[in-house]
Amino acid sequence: MGDGLGMPGFNTTDKKLTTSAVQTSYQAQPDSVSDESTVRNAVSSADISSPGAVSIPWANTSTGSAGVITTITEENNGSYTCRVFKTTRHSYRGISNFDGKACLVGSGEWQMINFKEVG
Repeated sequence: MGDGLGMPGFNTTDKKLTTSAVQTSYQAQPDSVSDESTVRNAVSSADISSPGAVSIPWANTSTGSAGVITTITEENNGSYTCRVFKTTRHSYRGISNFDGKACLVGSGEWQMINFKEVG
């Protein structure tokens, strides 16, 4: 009974057998990426010259999500410009609050740096 499982011929491991690997890096869901792009476009095109609270609605026809950007502040230290914002997202998962940050990158395009659900 020295063989594996008590059966002759099953005493070694088949090294040729492989299974699919587990992905180690996080990838946002496609609907989240699409919503991030929609929010980024709304934040980057917003007129923030008037002080005070903002109320900028956004909607993503691809995912059915919508929300309202409630605050935007601009950070500018001479070498970069970023906009920090708060928004809601109404989706099939419910209503959520998000904090985010979009920055103007070297190519002249806005890039989402942070988009995180809070609360």
